[in-house]
Amino acid sequence: MTATTGKTSAELTVIANEALRSQPGCETASVPAVRGLPNIVEGRNWEIPNVILGDSLISDVDRAVISVHRRLGRKYHLLGDD
Repeated sequence: MTATTGKTSAELTVIANEALRSQPGCETASVPAVRGLPNIVEGRNWEIPNVILGDSLISDVDRAVISVHRRLGRKYHLLGDD
């Protein structure tokens, strides 16, 4: 497993939001926040719990969230609260 880069919740939310909006059909969708998963310290230790659809279709957003989370989870992990 390759090392991931740590990001704060605010940083990761911005990255996830930009990645989601760049997906086809998701230009008006938005990620209000990401949250950490309990008891997971390394790797994909976060999730996108909610998405605001805007004018986007739920089918487009569902597909995009799965893709974005998988791709970003390989690059970034959520830093713990200090």
